[in-house]
Amino acid sequence: MDSLLGLLRIHVHRGVNLAVRDVRSSDPYVVIKMGKQKLKTRVVKKNINPEWNEDLTLSVADPSLPIKIFVYDRDTFSLDDKMGDAEFEIGSFLEALKMRLEGLPNGTIISRVQPNRQNCLAEESCIIWTDGKAVQNIVLRLRNVECGEVELQLQWIDIPGSRGSNKLEDKFAFKERES
Repeated sequence: MDSLLGLLRIHVHRGVNLAVRDVRSSDPYVVIKMGKQKLKTRVVKKNINPEWNEDLTLSVADPSLPIKIFVYDRDTFSLDDKMGDAEFEIGSFLEALKMRLEGLPNGTIISRVQPNRQNCLAEESCIIWTDGKAVQNIVLRLRNVECGEVELQLQWIDIPGSRGSNKLEDKFAFKERES
């Protein structure tokens, strides 16, 4: 508990134009990994544009670790087929949380993250103020596959008794001094 900064809720919204891995479709599911943690969505049968609408929650101790996304096609009689992967960092999102914003109008854009060669963003990702909290909407372009994107939304959850978002500032200040 000492090293825990807080929880990152990842809303896995949907997949778009995922690769076909069975005869005419796929049975996709998403695996999310951060460090040694591994979480999984349910399988959506026969759909290359699945809507999972599932919340998966990671415990964050080291905010510099990338979050890795893997999409698979569930197969009954053989190993599940890979349908692509992507990864992203949460540094920009945590920087926005450090601003300690309050009382902004819904939909206010706090920050923007641009797609580049170092990330898997399919388009600009906005960190916005929604219902009294900061959230980040992300569209990831899958790698190592012919097509497909996954849409996510990030939300931070402070944990009473953890190092919390107050400690986010300390963690980032320490990283900046190291560089």
